[in-house]
Amino acid sequence: MIELSQRAAALRALHRPGDPLILPNAWDAGSARAVAAAGFPAVATSSGAVAEALGHADHEATPAGEMFAAVARIAAAVPVPVTADLERGYGLRPAELVDRLLATGAVGCNIEDSDPRTRELCDVEEQADLLAGVRAAAREAGVDLVLNARVDVHLRAYGPPAGRLAEAVRRARRYRAAGADCVYPIVLADPAAIRALVAEADAPVNVFARPGAPAVAELAALGVARISFGSGVYAAARARTVEMLAAIRAGGEVFPDAE
Repeated sequence: MIELSQRAAALRALHRPGDPLILPNAWDAGSARAVAAAGFPAVATSSGAVAEALGHADHEATPAGEMFAAVARIAAAVPVPVTADLERGYGLRPAELVDRLLATGAVGCNIEDSDPRTRELCDVEEQADLLAGVRAAAREAGVDLVLNARVDVHLRAYGPPAGRLAEAVRRARRYRAAGADCVYPIVLADPAAIRALVAEADAPVNVFARPGAPAVAELAALGVARISFGSGVYAAARARTVEMLAAIRAGGEVFPDAE
């Protein structure tokens, strides 16, 4: 547990507002090795990418055992801290969730605040209790894992548009009080709204890098502490694979520089 504690502390220290931790999310041991070899100081998994790579759909359609096994293979493949996207926890109680996560060698996790099956936002106090339970279980286990609380207000288009930012801030502050290290208002992309949330959330903020979102340099200037690419790298790799397969099927030149 000492090594895991050291890795958790190292991961936590990488969350610096204005100098963000950049996470091109991995989906298997090979992609994780590529991320680490490229010089990134930590590896994050993408639940959507892992699910598709394993032959499942996103939104907790992957059996928990398969997801934890995939995380374990990733953590074993790299010398840097690993944080795992665990959706909403697969219905596991906090102590079991933490035990199974730590057994993989990962030292951080994402927990989202909408039901993966109904796609509806969870009650904020229910979610705060879940996060507090995970934090308490981690401390009981002797590893103060890095807990990233996803805020799905904008993803789920919750309530009138004019009130979404205020609701995201309310949830972020409550989750921080419950023990979250970082808050993740997924799909929030408006620079002014990101700046406001950074100022008001009282927690390091994670932003999702995607088409339409500010560039990395702009997000850093807004005070963001963590930038995730989700399943974006996996989707790009898959698209390139489709292109190559089409070229092979058509008998075209796939490796023009090959001898």
